[in-house]
Amino acid sequence: MIAIVNDVGGRLGIEPTCEAIGLSRATYYRHKDGPRSGPKARSKPKQALGIAERQAVLDVLHDDRFIDLPPTEIYAQLLDENRYLCSIRTMYRILADNAELRERRRQRVHPQYAKPELLATGPNQVWSWDITKLLGPQKWTYYYLYTLLDIFSRYVVGWLVADRESGELAKHLIIESCTRQEIEPNQITIHQDRGTAMTSKTLAQTYAALGITKSFSRPHVSDDNPFSESAFKTLKYRPDFPARFTDQPHAELHCRDFYGWYNNEHHHVALGLMTPHDVHHGLALEKWHRRAEALAVAFVAHPERFPRGMPTPPPLPVAVYINKPANITTTYNHAAQ
Repeated sequence: MIAIVNDVGGRLGIEPTCEAIGLSRATYYRHKDGPRSGPKARSKPKQALGIAERQAVLDVLHDDRFIDLPPTEIYAQLLDENRYLCSIRTMYRILADNAELRERRRQRVHPQYAKPELLATGPNQVWSWDITKLLGPQKWTYYYLYTLLDIFSRYVVGWLVADRESGELAKHLIIESCTRQEIEPNQITIHQDRGTAMTSKTLAQTYAALGITKSFSRPHVSDDNPFSESAFKTLKYRPDFPARFTDQPHAELHCRDFYGWYNNEHHHVALGLMTPHDVHHGLALEKWHRRAEALAVAFVAHPERFPRGMPTPPPLPVAVYINKPANITTTYNHAAQ
């Protein structure tokens, strides 16, 4: 387009030619003389420090008595000692050139926590537990709800309400739950956050005695323990959840009613609209087939109501995970066979 303007612009005029071909005049004038050369390299100022002088300044900045001080303090102290190395700004430039402008001291490096990757293909393989606060009768009073659930079936295998967080209470909850579910050594993994009760020595000894593999969420990672958090949200978002509990028996009564409903009546979307009780006790597949038969009868009676063909119930889970492992491709049983 620049060449067209060069050819006919002398006869028709630069402005009308640019308008006719949809070219900005500024663009034409910017490019008609060819690409511009890059910016010229800035010559080194004659007053700049030499390589040896810059290294000498850096050595002074690294001195033990200056390592924690900013260049303004170092500059002032050197002047008080009748020493002048360079200006304050030059000190900052030297530090910036050596990537030491922000922090020159050795910093503590936090350990790299491995991302937990847990897979459950059936009940009683992976449990998750957590503690949430329930508001008490007065401000700054709380009750603590411990909840232990199976991530595959979402079945709450144990819970308790207490007036404090305690590794000893968690120990009793886990022992009772394992006994009730007839858990064998080396059968399950229990996943938890890094609270004081979860990381207590008492609980660690309990895991070792029962042959339980322990797993922890990463610090400050909110989605490493999603199943317990989801159960707490279901609890607190129900219409009958009180703003405050009058006392601990009130909290226990409410949680007993809730977990009875949650385990036995709540049709969980992630479970193919089965209840946690159905999945945990192996009743889901038979119920899935009964639902499929009911849908088949409805299809035969009114096929026009199903434009996509024979309907099927929602699929059942075959694999549930915390942080999906890379080698897992199927998590739902669509055929339920």
